[in-house]
Amino acid sequence: MLYYLFKFLKEHYNLAGAGLFQYISFRAAAAIIVSLIISQIYGGSIINLLRRRQIGETIRELGLQGETAKKGTPTMGGLIILGAIVVPTLLFARLDNVYIILMLITTIWLGAIGFADDYIKVFKKDKKGLAGTFKIIGQVGLGIIVGTTLYFNKGVITKEEIPQSDIHKYSPSLVTKVTDDNFKVHYMVSEKAPTTTIPFMKSHEIDYSIVLCAFNKNLCSYSWLIFIPVVIFIITAVSNGANLTDGIDGLATGTSAIIGSTLLVFAYVSGNVIFANYLDIMYIPNAGELVIFCAAFVGACVGFLWYNAYPAQVFMGDTGSLALGGIIATLAISVRKELLIPVMCGIFLVENVSVMMQVAYFKYTKKKYGEGRRIFLMSPLHHHYQKLGMHESKIVSRFWIVGILLAILTIVTLKIR
Repeated sequence: MLYYLFKFLKEHYNLAGAGLFQYISFRAAAAIIVSLIISQIYGGSIINLLRRRQIGETIRELGLQGETAKKGTPTMGGLIILGAIVVPTLLFARLDNVYIILMLITTIWLGAIGFADDYIKVFKKDKKGLAGTFKIIGQVGLGIIVGTTLYFNKGVITKEEIPQSDIHKYSPSLVTKVTDDNFKVHYMVSEKAPTTTIPFMKSHEIDYSIVLCAFNKNLCSYSWLIFIPVVIFIITAVSNGANLTDGIDGLATGTSAIIGSTLLVFAYVSGNVIFANYLDIMYIPNAGELVIFCAAFVGACVGFLWYNAYPAQVFMGDTGSLALGGIIATLAISVRKELLIPVMCGIFLVENVSVMMQVAYFKYTKKKYGEGRRIFLMSPLHHHYQKLGMHESKIVSRFWIVGILLAILTIVTLKIR
């Protein structure tokens, strides 16, 4: 909103300083500051409200150290995160940008599903919460919206720089002349194909249609049959991974902040023609606005961590964890870095896999030996370390360190190919 206000003031009244709002870097800085302020000022008030309403966490007796002390801790604190993301985004981002609209829909959509789950647990006293079927339906529905938008929307394109001598090879409507900050002219050709980036490869872009073309060349134009299911799978997997990771104080929040910072870097370089050309990566017009959203996202996570670090004064609940995972997935897909999710979101992946391994092995051994056996003392993986006697703070710190190493490795893929 402020972007349009100060643009108007600059154009009509030549207001000094109004031009700052045209710069993504300035608006991103403002977004992260406002996000932190919202988390800090209103976070405490929301926690007190949750306490007065007796909206506390019901702790399952799992035999974990310190679990009884957590009983009654306010939950549904994800509302703090959602507010600290949405408000700065509305204030500082361009609201006519398709990527920003998509991120706001993702945040509110999954936040609402998580809120419904927490509401049933707290007020209906049903520990199971929202039925898993409804969660999956909600995640699949969002995946369809995101996938369809990114595939069919005319505002979602990628551009590749071409030499001036090759302009005649393309339709004039597809060629755009871009002048960078150094007044150097670049000729870009627009592409609508659903391409993505392959990490560590020299020829680092691949079109989803290649899968169908391998079977039948007539199917090449139906690449949405591959793209949309992939988007659905990624959103469902990552949002559930974040949900599973939210098991001890500060783990999911800190990990999400690290991943969000990584995606901020990708959004900035992918949406900037100079950096995209220098790094020889896919240039995605209008994706630069995602930097503002990423900044608000990181600010919200860090601000919430003030209250969620051990010992937690509030839990985010599914209201926050489902939204965090879905936001990360949609951001990664939007900047065409979805194939990096196993590395970038390695913590979420390991947590997910540990649960699947535990359940599968238990069922297998029960069928074969008559009694179920376990690989881990408890899953997800962070509970395994708790069972080994490791303190929560140490587990969280070490998971964060691994998350930072994975983030560095992910960013390094920009140049190592």
